[in-house]
Amino acid sequence: MALPTFHDVERAAARLTGIVRETPIQTARRLDAASQATVFLKCENFQRVGAFKFRGAYNAVAQRPSSKPVVALSSGNHAQGIALACRLTGKEAHLVMPEPVNPVKQAAVRDYGGIVHVPADPQDADSFSRALVQELHGEWIEAFNDPDVIAGQGTAALELLGHVPDLDVLLGPIGGGGLLSGTCLAAHGLNPKIQVYACEPAGALDALYSVKENRIVPQEDPQTIAEGLRTSVGTLTLPILRKHLTGFFVVEEEEILAAMRFIYERLKLVIEPAGAVAVAPLLRHEPALQGKRVGVIISGGNVDLSRYFDELSNGMA
Repeated sequence: MALPTFHDVERAAARLTGIVRETPIQTARRLDAASQATVFLKCENFQRVGAFKFRGAYNAVAQRPSSKPVVALSSGNHAQGIALACRLTGKEAHLVMPEPVNPVKQAAVRDYGGIVHVPADPQDADSFSRALVQELHGEWIEAFNDPDVIAGQGTAALELLGHVPDLDVLLGPIGGGGLLSGTCLAAHGLNPKIQVYACEPAGALDALYSVKENRIVPQEDPQTIAEGLRTSVGTLTLPILRKHLTGFFVVEEEEILAAMRFIYERLKLVIEPAGAVAVAPLLRHEPALQGKRVGVIISGGNVDLSRYFDELSNGMA
């Protein structure tokens, strides 16, 4: 399978025009002061399905010419993106969502018309998914290791740089690497001098070692609140990341929570833990970011707030 290119990202942008939302770019004086940088947040929490994943999902679904059912394996945002993309293109969507599942994301998948399958054993999720493809004679779309998905994800950075072309640095969270791979292609297609950093939770630290060792280091028992980053990089994303990334910032769990709280309190934005991973290096004053013009891809905003509102209700009682 051929690696996607900058021109694939450009073609994806044309294909997604009028389908995806051109999400806002937020700035904040207090964030600049706290980070000692000039920061531009690309707010994909305002994207359809509440996350950047819709970009890649729609780009991939729209290029599958058949009317076959689409099958995908995802615990959340990719599943939502596929479900909505299939609804818009008149296709049937089957989403395999192994436990533990964010109930907000699972409910959204069903609301978009997706058919949810929960395998009895989460360890069998991949084989369960492949068997479902065979049973349905369906189309399989991976969450990140797909050239059309990667190209679609890159359109977020393409939009950001279209409005703020003089960035020095781009930050994004990394799990499977679809967003960062697309970001690298978009950024360096426009300006090879932009530095792109991957931000990864310390409790799910596999991408850093995969890039360093030039092999896929499997994710083993990830322990992070950033549920969207609990996966390993793929055969397509790894070579792109190795070629383009400037480096990594490793983020601790308490830093993720602090970043979520800062963005909520100071900017009034609800962002999910994966998005906060890319904000955390700014708040700890990373020397490589100080004095720079920094773009941050806020990956999504699908947070389960039930515990928060339960506590409010209990307090009122």
